[in-house]
Amino acid sequence: MLLQKPSQGVPGQHRGYLARLTVISTLGGLLFGYDTGVISGALLYMNDSLNMNAVEEATVVSALLFPGAAAGALAGGRMADKLGRRGSLLVCALLFLLGAIGCATAPNVSFMIAARVLLGLGVGAAAVTCPLYLAEMAPAHLRGRMVTINELMIVTGQMLAFAINALLDALIHDTEVWRTMLGIASLPALALLAGMLMLPESPRWYAIRGRLEDSRRVLNLSRNPEEAAREFEEIAQAAQTAQRERGHAWRDLRNNPWMRRLLWIGIGLATVQQATGINTVNYYAPTILEKSGLGVSASLVATIGVGVTSVLMTVLGIWLLGFIGRRRMLVIGFSGVVASQALLALVFLLPQSDLASYTILAAMMLFVAFVQCFIGTCVWLLLSEMFPLAIRGFAMGIAVFALWTVNAAISFLFPIVVGALGSTGTFGLFVLVNLASLAFVIKCVPETKGRSLEELEAHFRGTDEPVRLPA
Repeated sequence: MLLQKPSQGVPGQHRGYLARLTVISTLGGLLFGYDTGVISGALLYMNDSLNMNAVEEATVVSALLFPGAAAGALAGGRMADKLGRRGSLLVCALLFLLGAIGCATAPNVSFMIAARVLLGLGVGAAAVTCPLYLAEMAPAHLRGRMVTINELMIVTGQMLAFAINALLDALIHDTEVWRTMLGIASLPALALLAGMLMLPESPRWYAIRGRLEDSRRVLNLSRNPEEAAREFEEIAQAAQTAQRERGHAWRDLRNNPWMRRLLWIGIGLATVQQATGINTVNYYAPTILEKSGLGVSASLVATIGVGVTSVLMTVLGIWLLGFIGRRRMLVIGFSGVVASQALLALVFLLPQSDLASYTILAAMMLFVAFVQCFIGTCVWLLLSEMFPLAIRGFAMGIAVFALWTVNAAISFLFPIVVGALGSTGTFGLFVLVNLASLAFVIKCVPETKGRSLEELEAHFRGTDEPVRLPA
């Protein structure tokens, strides 16, 4: 049953509490964005300082993603179930801090790769845990907005990385400036560590552990008494079932076709999000623009436009989620991605000039706008909503493992494919891939808007109608 309007009022003190909780926990998303975005500018200097060849450069970029973030996602799902969502985020903060210090002080390529893997473990685990924590802490009518703040923090982190890269390039005329670019990430890591020490554990995690009074106490921090009581009853009832299933994820998947279907859809969503090719822009935008004719400094400054577009369109996407269903958002997004990538493929045919470079930048920004507004906001939200409590951390970890594996593969192969097919051929290939992604969304993705997590679980247990993949 959908929440009625009268129950959706959240007193000011509760809203303030939820706002603080959201900002602190999504510092993991900010670090996720910064650590994935900063490498694009740092590479321009790191190549000379560490004497990297093309394979080493690709490895430095992709090591954060695979094995780093992919392994972190698998471990993060289990860790979120064992240690709790809060405990997992504390571990992530330590990984971010140690990884940032390691990257900034790396004496050689091997050390840099190891430090990037360590950062990746934090990125992957945080990518699983932040949305889970927010989804389980949020009232149903605020869940979409709260969870997608994490996506806003990711793109804000990327924008900050692009802006800080350009600023440091202008202020510090030293080939070792990349060390400062990478080391700055230690500051929000410290803030995440300190902030999470002050926040509570998820009420759903408490409930599945049998700690019902702790669950009730946390709900009362962020709900009015009527809403907290009603939601506590739902959580307590769902926890009874989840306690019987907890710790037997593979068995439950084998015995429950509806769980398998949801997991396959989650893996599919994670895959199609990365198959948009968004991270080819995030990681290689300065390199693409430099090769199109812009200088190093101009390329770094121009890339800020990509970051600003990501932030503004994510804000718009968060606002639209209050009015538009998740499925419709994804359909609009993938339709726009197909059109904008076709345009991007064509503009690479222009003869090299500053005008051509800025036209390529404009086409990139249009592509980024569709991804961040309609796809990035929705995929992370759906992944945090659709899995049942008993396997939520585990299933989220599997899905995000798939996400980072595809991300790493595309990021590693992109320069190679561009060398073989050219930029026009490469983005033409992305058009075909995203047409297939659009078909997947239309056929398979369920709608989750407006229901509590417990209502969604009951719905998926009782009917296979929204989920049409074969068992």
